[in-house]
Amino acid sequence: MPSLSLRINLDPHGRLGPGKIELLEQIAAFGSISAAARGMEMSYKHAWDLVEDMNRVFGKPLVAAQTGGKKGGGAQLTSVGLAVVSRFRAIERAASSAAAAHMEALQAEIDAA
Repeated sequence: MPSLSLRINLDPHGRLGPGKIELLEQIAAFGSISAAARGMEMSYKHAWDLVEDMNRVFGKPLVAAQTGGKKGGGAQLTSVGLAVVSRFRAIERAASSAAAAHMEALQAEIDAA
């Protein structure tokens, strides 16, 4: 069955898609940007750059990070970060639902070949 992948172009120059949302979800799950990066097989620097980009686009932090050290660091989603993840997933569900019949028709075309 075909699947739908959603990417949202945000004004003025940002994009939000499944990769960034997964990163936010992983940060929420692990409480750490570095652990989230490892889980997604990306460098810490790349993960941090993505977080900084999202913070810039939304004009406020989506992730609150504490510096490491003896007590260790950590990261958690802010209320804005949680809302962004929730809204993206809701938009994704709505788009998938709206496209379901069309996706089935595409699959039928493939199956008929």
